[in-house]
Amino acid sequence: MVLLDVEGMKCGGCVRAVERTLQDQPGVQEASVNLVTRSAWLRLDPAALDPQQALEGALEALRSRGFSAQPRQSGVLSANAEPDRAWGWWNQWRQLMVALVLLLLSVLGHLAEAGTLSLPLIGTLPFHAGLATVALFGPGRSILRSGWAAAISGVPSMDTLVSLGVGSAYIASVVALVWPAVGWPCFFNEPVMLLGFVLLGRFLEERARRRTGRALKELAALQPSSARLVMADGSVRDVPVEMLRPGERIELLAGDRIPVDGVIEEGYSAVDLSSLTGEPLPVDAGPGTELSSGCLNLEATLVMEVRRVGRETALARIISLVEQAQARRAPIQGLADRVAGRFCYGVVSLALFTFLFWWLIGSSLWPQVLEVPVVLMDHGHGHGVHQSLGAAAQTPFGLGLQLAIAVLVVACPCALGLATPTVITVSSGLAARQGWLFRGGDVIERSAEIERVVFDKTGTLTLGRPLVEAVLMSDDPSRTIQLAASLEQTSRHPLAHALLQEAQRLNLPLLPVQDSRTVPGAGMEGTLADAPDPLRVGSLEWLRSQGVEWPAHQRDAVEAAQTGGQSLVAVSLGHRPIGLVAIDDRLRPDAVTALQRLRSQGLSLGMLSGDRRQAVERVGQTLGIQTDEMAWQLLPDQKLERLECWRQSQPVAMVGDGINDAPALAAADLGIAVGTGTQIAQDTADLVLMGDRLEALPEALGLARRTMRKIRQNLIWAFGYNLIALPVAAGVLLPGFGILLSPPLAALLMALSSVSVVVNALSLRLP
Repeated sequence: MVLLDVEGMKCGGCVRAVERTLQDQPGVQEASVNLVTRSAWLRLDPAALDPQQALEGALEALRSRGFSAQPRQSGVLSANAEPDRAWGWWNQWRQLMVALVLLLLSVLGHLAEAGTLSLPLIGTLPFHAGLATVALFGPGRSILRSGWAAAISGVPSMDTLVSLGVGSAYIASVVALVWPAVGWPCFFNEPVMLLGFVLLGRFLEERARRRTGRALKELAALQPSSARLVMADGSVRDVPVEMLRPGERIELLAGDRIPVDGVIEEGYSAVDLSSLTGEPLPVDAGPGTELSSGCLNLEATLVMEVRRVGRETALARIISLVEQAQARRAPIQGLADRVAGRFCYGVVSLALFTFLFWWLIGSSLWPQVLEVPVVLMDHGHGHGVHQSLGAAAQTPFGLGLQLAIAVLVVACPCALGLATPTVITVSSGLAARQGWLFRGGDVIERSAEIERVVFDKTGTLTLGRPLVEAVLMSDDPSRTIQLAASLEQTSRHPLAHALLQEAQRLNLPLLPVQDSRTVPGAGMEGTLADAPDPLRVGSLEWLRSQGVEWPAHQRDAVEAAQTGGQSLVAVSLGHRPIGLVAIDDRLRPDAVTALQRLRSQGLSLGMLSGDRRQAVERVGQTLGIQTDEMAWQLLPDQKLERLECWRQSQPVAMVGDGINDAPALAAADLGIAVGTGTQIAQDTADLVLMGDRLEALPEALGLARRTMRKIRQNLIWAFGYNLIALPVAAGVLLPGFGILLSPPLAALLMALSSVSVVVNALSLRLP
């Protein structure tokens, strides 16, 4: 997969042209283009062609169509690109200032022409002609050049429409000035106003668009530029982060951002993970703790061994996933892109039809449209030979020309092209800041359509590590734990780890044990230094086979404990039972709340597990999952069969740890991995929820639904604006109501339509 930075895209037609150009290249399997981030995501086919050769061919094809492109260092925002973007921003600002100064002079000229102001030269026809010429070949030059280049290459864009509009107005005015016999009014003020409003709209749009990528830049800013390298002699030196290599040691002071992935070797401190995982509380870090780049050391000095650097770090992989998510479009954008790709052809055809209709037919059918003042949507009245477009046109040819120009200017494929990618970009950035990684706009759309969420039990609904729940049938619970942990201290079994952890929690010292041995599938036995009787820890069945029996009055309670769904560890000294330790995998603290919130969103739930029936049913009862919505003791292929049954009637999401549940994650409509596993996201899961908060799941699905609502709002506005504005600009309301959409106002509305789409996308940031 390759991510390209593409320059020169202005509207949905450009997006369609770039996408089609890339898809036509040999060796390119898939291409998706984002107008907001001006990027293209490619999947190359290494079997069809050498990947490097295919990439070079794609770049050359784009350059031949007028779009310069270069590969992006995915996962690391290019520092070299920032000066270029800053220069582009300054150049755009400079062009806007020149255009607004010319617009102000044009307004002063109008006032002088009307007699409101008395200024020499200002207000004369040569003055307005000079302003129009400066506007076209000054701030408008880049638009004219880009528009005609796009037209010549066969992919007309928004610049093409603007170029045709302002060029037609300017040429018609020059003809009227040089050849007065044609009887046309001069409207040199139109190019000045059109370019001023177009550049103003694009400046506002670009300003809003830059805000959509703020979250990604904030992620990139989490990696510091330097690190404190610990030398062999123990001294510390500041070095650039890119010079670090795996195996080296760095020092982290309190308040330092962690620059690379690594493992703590020395020191204890609290570390804030919220920037990557969204976890609200810091974690305690000590020797052996793995930390990811971008986290914040809060309290004390740490020494860390470097494990992964550069694009291999967790932060770089997260940035890479977000970049891919922003580049991959949602299916709902397909219709808008298809329309936008043909939009310019349709607008030019409509403008030509409008010109011919009003020149040859319309003026004869409704002669009153000539010499009748326009009552609405005009920016002023004509003054002598210098008039406003469409205002009191005196000839059928002039009226047709003016309305055709208005059609060209009012058309806005930009809003169609921006409707979806702006929302996807904002949504992906917001999600990344919370530690939710969507793999693309298509994943966000699928997330909004999910109707059932199916969970794996172990490690998803539960913590994934056994812990001591209770001590049963014991006169001294602490003594029971101490004896069991002392015998199990050399074992690596998960149940032994639970016993040792509980002893550590209770501050119980471990007793010396002699001659300990493991009985496979049963338990362990050994002897204490001060007790000749054997100490046994294991299953009830094994202890009974060794002659250990509970008193008669406790046998019913022992049988009841065996049916409780927990793992029971029996402890005996000689033939005397000491107690039973109930060990279980605890539910995540927020599991109940998370599932309640999913139900409140109207989602059905389910649970599939390979664990035993009693444990699954106990978890299901706690979480309110019905018996027919869960299954137990399932093999991976049986999980797939159950998923397929549900998928036949509704879209299904599967939530798992991403490793044991990889087949189910891949088979579901939406695979969701919970945990700190960004590598999992690259392999099977469509959505990764970093950290340990299960409540992130309903929050992420809720964000997906809000995202799709914003996309639909934008598409309705973009289509609706053009469906209303184009007929009005073509003069549909002119015969009956004398209403005309003048080109300057058309240009302003066109700009505002694009800005409104971006602003609506930014409203996703609001709570």
